[in-house]
Amino acid sequence: MVVREHVRELIQGASPGTPAPSERELVSQFGVARMTVRQALDALVVEGLLERMPGRGTFVARPRRRTCRLSGFTEDMRRRGLVAESQTILARNEKAGPGVARALEISTGDSVVHWKRLRRAGGLVICLEDVYLNEVLLPGFLARGLPTSLYDALADRGLRPTWAEDTIQADAAAEDEAELLEVEPLCPVLRLSRRAMSEDRAVQVSRSTFRSDRFTMYVQLGDAD
Repeated sequence: MVVREHVRELIQGASPGTPAPSERELVSQFGVARMTVRQALDALVVEGLLERMPGRGTFVARPRRRTCRLSGFTEDMRRRGLVAESQTILARNEKAGPGVARALEISTGDSVVHWKRLRRAGGLVICLEDVYLNEVLLPGFLARGLPTSLYDALADRGLRPTWAEDTIQADAAAEDEAELLEVEPLCPVLRLSRRAMSEDRAVQVSRSTFRSDRFTMYVQLGDAD
């Protein structure tokens, strides 16, 4: 909070394109961890006050003229100046259980794609992601080779999610999750459950479990009509 507000004051009134203080400078000045500084800058990026340019640095952003769109992990990390990576743990066609079927608006027992993967960014484990997809809308999805970005793959088929219902919950890591996330069992985690829609079609149901020490979630809100 202190780092974020310090940077906010520094850039107030600065022209777009003005360099922001570097992470190294802020770590030295405030004596905090590099992750703390990165999260502070992340928050200002999401607010639209800063923008990252890969290979160049972080700069005062130009004013936004549109609200942010629904995005997946790969795009979220790209916005933070990080490269997303995936390690597939499970990828197969399954029969939908009652909960998944209801969320995807299909019948119990219908075929779904179940894709579970460990997500990294900057070489660090960030989250465990468990996704179910409507196989009827995505024939041959597994046969084509698994993409790095799910949302890019959906966009290629004209099914990029346009809106979603998210549920966010604080929890403790189960033993099997802890091993994959490289934390101790019962460590705090952040769970995000999502039902994503492409116009009026349910295309994705997912549950992501984030390491709370490496991920901060930002939500941009606007005035109600």
